[in-house]
Amino acid sequence: MSAMARLSRYSLLAVACSFALSGCFSSSSTSGTSMPPNPPEGSGPPPEPRPSYSFPAVTTFAPSSVSAEIRRTDFGVPYITSDSLEGIAYGTAYAFAEDNICILADQIVRFNSMRSAYFGPDAVLGSGDSANVINDLTYKAIGIRELAEDNIGNLSEHSRALLQGYAAGYNQYLSDTGVANIAPPCAGMPWVQPITPTDMLTYALGVALLPGAANFLEPLFIGTPPGVDYLPTPVGATSFNMSFDANSVGIPETNPSDLGSNGWALGSEMTENGQGMLLANPHFPHVGNQRFWRFGIEIPGEMKVVGGSLSGMPGVVNIGFNENIAWTHTFSTAERFVVYQLHLDPNDATGMTYLVDGEPRQIQEKTVQIQVATGPSSSITLEKTFYHSSFGPMLSIPGAFQWGMDLVGTRSAFALYDANLPNFDILDHWLGLNLASDIDEVERLFYNKTGLIFNNAMVADRHGDVFFTDGSSVPDIDPEALADLRRDLAFLAIRGQAPFTLIPANSERFRARGVVPHERAPRLRRTDFVQNSNNSYWLTNPAAPIVSDAENDYLLFGPALDQQTLRSRMGQQKLIELSNVSLTELEETLLSNRAYLGEAILPDLLSICNSRGDTPVVVSGTEVNIAPACAALAQWDGRMNKESVGAHVFREFAQQFSRNPQWAIPYNRFEPLTTPNGLTNPSVIQEQLARAVLTIAQTPFALDAQFGDVQFVERSLPNGQPSGNRLPWGGANNIEGGFNVFASQGAQDGTLLPRHRYPSLAGSQMSQQGYHITSGSSWMFVMRFTEEGPEGRGLLTYSQSSDIRSPHYLDQTEFYSEQPRLAPIWFHRADIEANSLSVITVGGND
Repeated sequence: MSAMARLSRYSLLAVACSFALSGCFSSSSTSGTSMPPNPPEGSGPPPEPRPSYSFPAVTTFAPSSVSAEIRRTDFGVPYITSDSLEGIAYGTAYAFAEDNICILADQIVRFNSMRSAYFGPDAVLGSGDSANVINDLTYKAIGIRELAEDNIGNLSEHSRALLQGYAAGYNQYLSDTGVANIAPPCAGMPWVQPITPTDMLTYALGVALLPGAANFLEPLFIGTPPGVDYLPTPVGATSFNMSFDANSVGIPETNPSDLGSNGWALGSEMTENGQGMLLANPHFPHVGNQRFWRFGIEIPGEMKVVGGSLSGMPGVVNIGFNENIAWTHTFSTAERFVVYQLHLDPNDATGMTYLVDGEPRQIQEKTVQIQVATGPSSSITLEKTFYHSSFGPMLSIPGAFQWGMDLVGTRSAFALYDANLPNFDILDHWLGLNLASDIDEVERLFYNKTGLIFNNAMVADRHGDVFFTDGSSVPDIDPEALADLRRDLAFLAIRGQAPFTLIPANSERFRARGVVPHERAPRLRRTDFVQNSNNSYWLTNPAAPIVSDAENDYLLFGPALDQQTLRSRMGQQKLIELSNVSLTELEETLLSNRAYLGEAILPDLLSICNSRGDTPVVVSGTEVNIAPACAALAQWDGRMNKESVGAHVFREFAQQFSRNPQWAIPYNRFEPLTTPNGLTNPSVIQEQLARAVLTIAQTPFALDAQFGDVQFVERSLPNGQPSGNRLPWGGANNIEGGFNVFASQGAQDGTLLPRHRYPSLAGSQMSQQGYHITSGSSWMFVMRFTEEGPEGRGLLTYSQSSDIRSPHYLDQTEFYSEQPRLAPIWFHRADIEANSLSVITVGGND
């Protein structure tokens, strides 16, 4: 849907709401008082005390000079050993910089509001997009750098040790190597500079905003009172022409990178040895700032962890395992932010006063400045005023949520509340997982830390217990206020159509009180399994559905009783088929490129297809013979393997089907794993097949081509041009109900680093070159606990390094292209030493 179409939809919704109802969020529908902080005496038993948590004993700062051993094994996977958290972070940063320094250097510039100073106003040079100016001014107004400067001294000793060590290790690599000798495309660039712990905290706080405020930069940038110009002005006698058009700003995508994942934790009832197992399958971009990176860390006698983390995570593992627990994450359906509707004071024509419980409040101004390069050796200073309410920074979306508009009978303005602004628990929460010894300790950790940002967590321990929780940072709205909102028809109408929740700010009772505590978040503990494939919490285990009740309102954690995606149904079907699971079986289950939609409808599809014979189907005036497509589908083996014939025909049909599903039996919430099913309306099905044929006809691929000829991986050269080295690639997609998913990411990858992309054909994920894979299964592994310790197999599909000169730039990618498979994950010291390719010691006296 286009931006203007979305805006039109919301405008019509507002008009309809104002005429059909007496008023959305009116005082009559939101009256009452908030729940007292403590129940009155005699009203019932007091709540259970929150379990206490303290870190297991671990050395934080290096006892003497900081140093680390970096031992690289097959595929260049580094194992970092040191005597402290500071030393672990030091070695991790050094090794990460060897592999991917350009990514982190780019992000330090981004979140420090320095893109314009180095690259000029535009993200695409000379385009007039003004993206760098918008990035820099808005992040500066949000204030993540200020928050880092003001609070770094208040962090735990553990977090400070990690930040200090990581900055020092990064700087050591830069000093040892020299900027001129680091990886292209950032070699010799002035924007690659030594960093500080505050830079790293700023970066971490910026990462926390990726599922929320980071997607609202443009609405925040144009969030000005009626009649006030949103454009920045130059300081001094200089001039600056910025042509950014506010009307181009649409409803933000809340998950623009289409982040997704599969995660399973299998307990004693499911596994062959009665101990825990884990399947980790994050679907993340293969390029840009959200690349995973594999590594292991060890402080002898104190901690030992292997796994993978997002770029620049200071020394701790995001998804991995230690000797006692294993954990993974999926992108949650929870809302990390809400938009507040401020009720403007009708007595203030400027729109700078809003009413809370009838009392006037003033919107505050904040003026910030940035430097903007205007030439090789020239720059100017730009200045802009932003606006903040007590509910958050002000935003504007023309035609939908615009400052001063009459929304449902109320003159309104809008503010963004992001529960991750700020989030100072990030490092402590993941460190706690790295150190945890069992599910009990994991639960105590979640009661006390809220640093996972946007993740469901699935955890297994060596005893065979498994645990799920949505650990996202979710705005904590008073439960009584949420209950009132559920009864407000206008609220339900807007929430059903808007991609985010709009909450009234006319009363203090609706104000977010921080982050929803763990005791009110969806969670489940089992001994069979917990799983998630990016649907909501409610079918984590179908034998024990999680739903809201009188004590726990999960409204902001996502829908319940809703229809499952095809990928979720594929995952649940795989689990139904498993028992007494072995590690080999779990690996095969992860990598089997089955397509749920194919398994559900292929016989009916072939029958409908063949019934047409050679009689053409007319689509938009074009006659299409679908018989050759029927013949190709008859050869399809139901998998999306390289050797599969006709798989691309089914994918293109699935693309059409997804827009107008022709299910014979509709969704039934009492049968969520098997409905909808069956096919109806053969003429529509035949037309959808015909459209698929027309799409493929725009490419050089035959209908009976093998899938590996159509789907491929191709890296970019440092200058952003295609390398020409295309690796055939097996793997399914969400659209056909794949589990092990691969896709083509859009143009934006969060960095300014150059890369190429092939434009998709209209209505398809296919380009004229085929399916160019740049996203999907990334750091994936399976593991089990045994009496001898953990055993795992895994792979980073796009390899360790983004440096084209590295021997580990493409090795895991080529390994997977040959055949979908995993390789051993070394955990025990003897195995690490036996498979070492290189060993260096950094820091200390060297």
